[in-house]
Amino acid sequence: MKRRDFITLLGGAASAWPLAVRAQQPLSVIGFLDSGSPDGMTASLDGFRRGLGEAGFTDGNNVTIEFRWAQGRYDQLPVLAAELVRRQVAVIAACRGSAPALAAMAATATIPIVFQTGADPVKDGLVASLNRPGGNVTGATRLSSELMPKRLGLLGELVPKATVISFLLNPTNLAAKSQIQGVQEAVRSRGLQLHVQNASSQAELDAAFAAMAKDGTGGLIIANDQFFVGRRAQLAGLAARYAIPAISSDRESVAEGGLMSYDASFSDSFRQVGAYVGRILKGEKPADLPVQQPTKFELVINLKTAKTLGLTIPSGVLAIADEVIE
Repeated sequence: MKRRDFITLLGGAASAWPLAVRAQQPLSVIGFLDSGSPDGMTASLDGFRRGLGEAGFTDGNNVTIEFRWAQGRYDQLPVLAAELVRRQVAVIAACRGSAPALAAMAATATIPIVFQTGADPVKDGLVASLNRPGGNVTGATRLSSELMPKRLGLLGELVPKATVISFLLNPTNLAAKSQIQGVQEAVRSRGLQLHVQNASSQAELDAAFAAMAKDGTGGLIIANDQFFVGRRAQLAGLAARYAIPAISSDRESVAEGGLMSYDASFSDSFRQVGAYVGRILKGEKPADLPVQQPTKFELVINLKTAKTLGLTIPSGVLAIADEVIE
């Protein structure tokens, strides 16, 4: 081989090396730890991927996502978090409540954690403050408990004569205490009676609605919990059977027959988490990223369910609804 040809060949091979090296480099792995199941999560996951895209990351292209779903079994979260740590993920997105984030924090003090919750992350011990999280944890909160007065007000527009309000709660949820406090303050300010109904099993759920029918419950607030999320249609059926107007924080529950929901946008909250995960993958530190707060709120009403319950939705409430299901 002539010297000139050899140099040309060597130069061509060298120019191809970066491409070959890049092709062999492993993708960054994102751990996704969720307290529920993937059912009904299409919009939220789309929001998460949209947030990743804002930072230049695409699942299957330059990152890959390892999903772990607790299916509403909070006792499984520590096991799943430990799996992700052993997998040596680059960052953990701990979603739908403080419990996944707390499990991840117990499993690692070094891997960055980005939470998505409806609770107050300071009160739940996730961060030192909203503006200066500190440590390896940051995220997005919908501050759902802070919206209890608004939910109660909307419910009062539909059933102005109600004097007894029930609150359906899963006592095994780590956020149960803060959820009760939020609704107690809202109900007390309106001079109403509050009856807390606990349910973490099928039998307890049936018993709770039977109790509400006997105690004169005029309206029901359903706590944000994966046990209830997994029983959306059943909750709608029980509320219809006992003629109890109910409001929740879960838009999908209204799509499956519930009366009304009000909360910060889930998809936007997940977008915020995805964006933070992307920024951390680019080198930013969780301690320097302030906790994201809600920017969008959604009121969803099911007119068919309202008719079944014999309710007329006031025009003022319809006017502010983001979505009306007919």
